[in-house]
Amino acid sequence: MRIGKLDNSELERLILRKFSKTRKETLTGPAIGEDCAMLDLGDDLIALSTDPITSSNIENLGRLSVYVNCNDAICSGAEPVGLLVTLLAPPCITEDEIERVALDLARCAREYEVDILGGHTEITDAVTRAITSSTVIARKPRSFVLRGAREGDYIVMTKYAGLEGTAILASDYPLCFPALTSAELEEAAGCFDSLSIAKEAGAALKEGASALHDVTEGGVLGAAWELAERFKLGAVIKTAAIPVLPVTKKLCACAGIDPLRLIGSGSLLIATDSPLPLIQKLQKMSLNACVIGRLSSGGFTDEDGSPIEPPEADELYHFASGRQAAELRDF
Repeated sequence: MRIGKLDNSELERLILRKFSKTRKETLTGPAIGEDCAMLDLGDDLIALSTDPITSSNIENLGRLSVYVNCNDAICSGAEPVGLLVTLLAPPCITEDEIERVALDLARCAREYEVDILGGHTEITDAVTRAITSSTVIARKPRSFVLRGAREGDYIVMTKYAGLEGTAILASDYPLCFPALTSAELEEAAGCFDSLSIAKEAGAALKEGASALHDVTEGGVLGAAWELAERFKLGAVIKTAAIPVLPVTKKLCACAGIDPLRLIGSGSLLIATDSPLPLIQKLQKMSLNACVIGRLSSGGFTDEDGSPIEPPEADELYHFASGRQAAELRDF
């Protein structure tokens, strides 16, 4: 496709027709000639968050754009209302691929009951693969306040470590893992269906959680560090207790990366002074949950006292950069 913005007919046919209005708060949505979305949120607070998606292929770009951004808003106790999505794509992209992203966005937006409010779609040679940058708009009652994590709070983790990274590795790099069977690769790629934290976040808020933090880049250990740092605390983490799916362990062993530092959307960290009722409630919802540590007055260590290093670049990027280097050597 040519470089530059989609023309109006392409924009209407490939993108805009896919989205429908579902929220009463939405006054105006995406339309040709309309540069701003308008929302009526009454007396509620407006919560905003933005994140790019640069690490996945075209097939999963749409849903990751919805999941990752909505998860951030939900962790603040806010209800996502809509998304603004910018799609930047290289000239080699096809109309079918653009349409696939739009359909994926629309499907996941319906799942979250949010509206696609607008954005921007552009073909550019500044990127070598399609990427999105999205902003979520959410509403939060003024009366609702999380008390904030405190020293002594337990850290409850939901689901499993490295879910998003597991799905990306299996779907984007299947030929790099000949040791895995086709069934294992399919199972790993299926982790894309587990990236929403809406159910567990809702349960945690009803159980009086102190604070929530979703796991993203840097994995579970990175998220735990960020949670503690946010409240000027330390933490003692039981790294051996952090649940990891067998297929994730196998993928990471083959890739030579740490599953505890692998991008992990779909898992939620919950600070609480009463973990047992919450864990029991989550388990009744068929959601895996367990205590992986406790917030402390300072320092960030494993339960044996050994220090845990602060988060750096995600393991997925280490793997991808290593692949690129190997391809250059082979060339």
